[in-house]
Amino acid sequence: MTDRELDAAGVTDPALREAYHHCRALNARHGRTYFLATRLLPVERRPAVHALYGFARWADDIVDALGTGAGTARRDAELSALRRELDRGLRDGGSGEPVVRAVADTAHRYGIDHGHFTDFMTAMRSDLVVTDYADYAGLRRYMHGSAAVIGLQMLPVLGTVVPRETAAPHAAALGVAFQLTNFLRDVGEDLDRGRVYLPADLLAAHGAHRALLRWCRDTGRRDRRVTSALKEFGALTRGVYREAAPGLAMLDPVSRPCIRAAFVLYGSILDAVARDGWSVLHRRAVVPRRRRAVVAADGLARVAAARLRAHGGGRRPDALPSGPWPPVPEVVA
Repeated sequence: MTDRELDAAGVTDPALREAYHHCRALNARHGRTYFLATRLLPVERRPAVHALYGFARWADDIVDALGTGAGTARRDAELSALRRELDRGLRDGGSGEPVVRAVADTAHRYGIDHGHFTDFMTAMRSDLVVTDYADYAGLRRYMHGSAAVIGLQMLPVLGTVVPRETAAPHAAALGVAFQLTNFLRDVGEDLDRGRVYLPADLLAAHGAHRALLRWCRDTGRRDRRVTSALKEFGALTRGVYREAAPGLAMLDPVSRPCIRAAFVLYGSILDAVARDGWSVLHRRAVVPRRRRAVVAADGLARVAAARLRAHGGGRRPDALPSGPWPPVPEVVA
């Protein structure tokens, strides 16, 4: 976290500043797409986004990074300890964990519903015991806590030009779209962790199943049934991006370039998966640096235009845009 960002956000307490610095480091290390997009936000809003992402990353690392060798009991104990720290932080602002201290401060500053954090922690705990999902409805229930609430947490920080409850379903959908994209990209890695997020009924509709995924992963071979199922999952993900897209125009104009960049970059992951022949069981698809640079440059231009309008150089800052918005990512067959 740069001092300029913290000064702009009005964070003056030295310990709290250090906590926000810690969250920014987590974001920079683990979330390249989020980190790049966050830099398009006004400086005073960046610390809050880093805090929200840092907390989510911290909890997710407890579930995943300790590895299965740590055992479910140990990881459950770690999550329980984090939940106690979170409850304490949200209640009175005190915590020995820097990430919790920062996220509790952010929740207080922006009036974020504490229930979103409760739902998130419930989803994280389910990852300790739930290893697959029978259908998309079950997966979507899980993603309410693991992804949709992240979009809802972000909404007060980003700001809206419509009533927040109008934008909320689209913000939730965008969180889900991002997570579905991650699920598609990380099928092989998640399988190694003992989890399959592709719904069993979707796999079965193409003649595929968990054991076949494991066989493909272990042998390095492809199977048309698996590829067909992955394509359908990609199409399903594209549909959720469509649910989310109208919400971009509902955001505060100075926040739109950030979320637009994340929308486009995550959509580019879908494109990369398709270009790579749906080989997600064997390698991780990546967005080329040149593509990332183009999106970043476009975002900077949109930031400049939004600031100009906000300072009276054009359309009212609360007016909905009439210009082009990013297309829903196309998944190439």
